[in-house]
Amino acid sequence: MHNDLKYLQVSIEDGIGTILLNRPNVLNAINRPMVSEIVHTMEEMDQNESVKVIVLGGVGRAFAAGADIDEMAEATPLQLELLNQFSEWDRISLVKKPIIGAVQGFALGGGFELALCCDILFAAHDAEFGFPEIQLGVMPGAGGTQRLTKLMGKTKAMEWLLSGDRMSVEEALNYGVINRIVARELLIDETKKFAIKISKQAPLSLRLIKESVLKAVDYSLYEGMQFERKNFYLLFASDDQKEGMKAFQERRKPNFKGR
Repeated sequence: MHNDLKYLQVSIEDGIGTILLNRPNVLNAINRPMVSEIVHTMEEMDQNESVKVIVLGGVGRAFAAGADIDEMAEATPLQLELLNQFSEWDRISLVKKPIIGAVQGFALGGGFELALCCDILFAAHDAEFGFPEIQLGVMPGAGGTQRLTKLMGKTKAMEWLLSGDRMSVEEALNYGVINRIVARELLIDETKKFAIKISKQAPLSLRLIKESVLKAVDYSLYEGMQFERKNFYLLFASDDQKEGMKAFQERRKPNFKGR
């Protein structure tokens, strides 16, 4: 299924689809073919009923140390516009299943943007985050200014984006960029353990809760409440709602089917 992938290691086990960036010799620098592989693999997993949760990590010393500069250095505005390379990044936001990121070492530039596409982020003690684009005379282009600002607010986001400084893992936790700090040697195992815990929940509930939380970022409180309410009502048309409540009444574990 995934034998033709050049830049990723992919596996599916215990309901968890794991995607590992695999260019360790260049600290998993992100190029256009890698983004295409990530997006297509996530979309495949999103359609695969055996996959409940997606885990995204990196092989080697870094999660992703940024974009492949050699690929962009001589590009013209017209070339970039015609390539429309960021349209593939937008498709990550359309993945309906939870995506949990596992970050070790550097998550810089495009690597940080990729991490911010995840719904939940675990990070090792040696993780560092940042947007050094300003030091190259450019700026983030795959959502960095938008996602970071929505996470930590305008004032703090402006500081990190304008300085290009690196954010320590402790600072990232403090600002709500990541969820947990994990020992480096346990990072993937702990991330998968949490993913397995989530995978036991009702699949339709996972999907609609993720949808509702993402809408909260963009909607007004009133609009978000209306969206949440419709999803709440919708779940009462599912078999899983009936099974979940029946199991509660019968004091047993529910057997969710995703229907």
